[in-house]
Amino acid sequence: MERRISKAVRCGTVTIGGDAPVSVQSMSNVIASDVEGNVRQAKALAAAGCEILRIAVPDMEAVRLIPAIKNEISIPLVADIHFDYRLALESVAAGIDKVRINPGNIGDDDRVREVAVACRQRGVPIRIGVNAGSLEKEILAKYGSPTPQALCDSALYHASLLEKFDFDDIVLSLKSSDVQTMHDAYTLVAQRCPYPLHLGVTEAGTPRMGLVKSAAGIGGLLLKGLGDTIRVSLTADPVEEVRAAHDLLRALGLRRGGARLVSCPTCGRTQVALIDIASEVERRLETVDKDIAVAVMGCIVNGPGEAREADIGMAGGKGKFAIFKKGEVIKTVDEAVAVDALMDEIARL
Repeated sequence: MERRISKAVRCGTVTIGGDAPVSVQSMSNVIASDVEGNVRQAKALAAAGCEILRIAVPDMEAVRLIPAIKNEISIPLVADIHFDYRLALESVAAGIDKVRINPGNIGDDDRVREVAVACRQRGVPIRIGVNAGSLEKEILAKYGSPTPQALCDSALYHASLLEKFDFDDIVLSLKSSDVQTMHDAYTLVAQRCPYPLHLGVTEAGTPRMGLVKSAAGIGGLLLKGLGDTIRVSLTADPVEEVRAAHDLLRALGLRRGGARLVSCPTCGRTQVALIDIASEVERRLETVDKDIAVAVMGCIVNGPGEAREADIGMAGGKGKFAIFKKGEVIKTVDEAVAVDALMDEIARL
């Protein structure tokens, strides 16, 4: 796919925009006063593949999270700040890699200028986070509701407040819990500015619906070439967000590495416990870092043919499985040992 080439913004060790790969973000959900808990979660998220981590900084006490976390992980850290510009200044001084803020929410021009100057001096970018639930009264009055154009106007207004002070290391997000609104808002703003875009469906929900809404919203935009960094927001352990984001990028061909599972939905011809077997293969593939496609098919007649593009796979018959590579059967084994046989062959690849 042809991607929109946006302005490149440096966030610690990660480049957002330009021709850089789409990066994966998440956010700590441990209460800000619990430093040890935040450090533990940050380490778990980094181990899961989180590439940019955001933390809430609701008060001055929470600023101490920044050095505590940065001493333990190497991925960039983002301070999520609302209303108090002094929290942004203190976070920058403490070594934060990016600030998430809305310039219009922190006071007059002097305060915006102070934040812009501090960020410019330290090379800290600013993400302007526009949400459908917190638009300015004037914009809501103009459009009547949080429409895509309202979100776009709000984002560009906030960007203009920083541009006034020669600051343009900006990342934009225009989030809504409504997939269509979010999709259209990002599409509009992408046409009107060069800034990189942080994609997300806000308040997407628990894993079941949240994954569906995020795949539709984020995935639809990525397929159009829009988006430079993403967060799959879930009411769940944020490690699940990171795994889902990587899975989404792999499904779209935007991320390589790790095994990709292809499995059939089963039908009346299936004579093996394919659902349980596919789940077991998926679980075991979590520790396989080879860039391969693995197929688990229910029909021994059509299975190898339908999954011939897979590097390796298995297709079930009556109590048996054929193990195949690139569509060619290499052995047949009993159902009871089929998963072990498949994993042995994967280890030999």
